Amino acid sequence: MTAPLRIGPYAIERLLGVGSFATVWLGHDRALDAHVAIKVLAENWSHDLRVRERFLDEARLLRRLEHERLIRVHAVGELPDGRPYAVLAWADGGSLRDRLAVGEIPAPAALRLLGEVCAGVAVLHRHGVVHRDLTPGNILFRSAGPGGPEQVLIADLGLAKALAAASGLTARAGTPGYMAPEQDDPGAVVDTRADVYGLGRLGIRLLAADPSGANPTGPGPPRHAPEIRLRDDVPAAVAAVLAQATAHRPADRYADATTLHAALTRAGGPVAGTGGSGLTGRPVASTGGSAPAASPGRRRPSPRPAAGRPYRMRLAGVAVVAAVAVGAVGAESGGAGLARPVGGTYTAGPLTVALPPGWSATGATWAGQYGADGEPEPALVMSPEPRRWAVDPRLPGAFVGLSATTAARTTPAGFLAERTHGDCASAPARVTGQAGVEWTVVAYRCDRGRPQIIESAAQHPGRPAVVYVQIAPPADSGPAFVDTLLAGVRLR
Repeated sequence: MTAPLRIGPYAIERLLGVGSFATVWLGHDRALDAHVAIKVLAENWSHDLRVRERFLDEARLLRRLEHERLIRVHAVGELPDGRPYAVLAWADGGSLRDRLAVGEIPAPAALRLLGEVCAGVAVLHRHGVVHRDLTPGNILFRSAGPGGPEQVLIADLGLAKALAAASGLTARAGTPGYMAPEQDDPGAVVDTRADVYGLGRLGIRLLAADPSGANPTGPGPPRHAPEIRLRDDVPAAVAAVLAQATAHRPADRYADATTLHAALTRAGGPVAGTGGSGLTGRPVASTGGSAPAASPGRRRPSPRPAAGRPYRMRLAGVAVVAAVAVGAVGAESGGAGLARPVGGTYTAGPLTVALPPGWSATGATWAGQYGADGEPEPALVMSPEPRRWAVDPRLPGAFVGLSATTAARTTPAGFLAERTHGDCASAPARVTGQAGVEWTVVAYRCDRGRPQIIESAAQHPGRPAVVYVQIAPPADSGPAFVDTLLAGVRLR
């Protein structure tokens, strides 16, 4: 990967991290002589309206909360190619994942650290926010000056969601092994108790007698957790607290991070309290210079057959919310990946669409969605300028994707219930029959960005697959435009 020379006003010094959703660079503000971490949305997700919203929502949320226990946001901007970026405080002490990779943290310091993390998550809970992805990679350290205590920071809220929006059908999000059981259920309510589960799993990882056995090795939490065996120098009552925190049923857990923190303090004594000092994790060597981790997301499974594939495929499916994105362009034969001529129809794999007047299309893959063979599932984008429609809110356009893996876990209506737009008001879902296909359609009116976004999905009439169409219609159009576009989608 070639490092850019500059991002906005910041000189780029080196790469800090790469994830499925974002790349993080170390930047330098020469005017202030200060380092910053610059998180840039990954190119293969830049066409996805909802992922862009999520990326920017994280920055807005952190800016709104503005707390010493959370990673700070200084600014947001946009690259010349339209990708958004966020300028964040640089966590110069690295991440907890870095430190655990070097060696285990002594039990007293690990228990104090867990208390600090609980206190940080409690800030989110007091503001009605559920993080939903509490892992060692999202716990960061920042020096507070010569002789000062090290700050423990909660980062990477890209999967966080306001509690007000976390009722009814919610998006699947989280990292296997730290993710609460209900996060693997599209129909479950996700609240603060999901974070309590993640904190409990984090505590087990920090304090287990056999850390290798505490590492998550499966795609999700077991229904009946094995007995928790902690180190000999950990108070016995702490094991009972972590067992309750990681109970399978949310009702059996502590209510929130504050309640869990209080229970840990009672069980572990003053060692589990917080005061911003005494974290002896600092002397443990780290990789240094780590920034907020790029958003954890799906990793493409190996296309080679292997015994481990079922696990890797499941991991890809639950790591983040299912989201539409355009991956590597692979247009139909003769297209060379370029937009097709205006008018007529366009075919990409099993998808054929009738193009609205003045629109063209380009073939693509559905980034983050993989079939049973490990290959990305098919998709296409159409618009007057298909390569710019997702980054230019003035352009109408549509994404069309076909997914067998989505059909295996949910219905078209269930899939749409996962794809809400938090800053927009939705109309009641409607059903329309077009060209022998029954579509569920939900329209969103938005105060910023695109004024209207249409989410629609249907069952493939001939095989177990969900076809999904996200539409940004022309400003002067109505339901008739949407129905005509859906009527022009043909499936093989």
